[in-house]
Amino acid sequence: MTRADERVGQMEGPSALPRKNGELVFEAPWEGRAFGMAVALSDERLYRWDEFRARLIDEITTADASNAGTTYYERWLAALEALLTARGVITRAELDDRAAGYLSGERED
Repeated sequence: MTRADERVGQMEGPSALPRKNGELVFEAPWEGRAFGMAVALSDERLYRWDEFRARLIDEITTADASNAGTTYYERWLAALEALLTARGVITRAELDDRAAGYLSGERED
């Protein structure tokens, strides 16, 4: 079985990662961390990479007026959150509490 980070390089179409000169592009530190978490959790067999990729494609292709201006990694994070809540790994309330902590400065990047 190939590792998730190996399969990342094979992502094409709507789920293809942003790249510049062949290198992954992250506009902010949290994007790289969200990327790494998704890969690591798949490597730990918390979910199959194809399952994450399907969620990501769904997030990207079903963007409506309320999230049409979001970035690729905002969609990536939304897909990861949806998958983790669906699997019962974390609740929506726990995610909201953690997000509030970062926004208030209580937690640091």
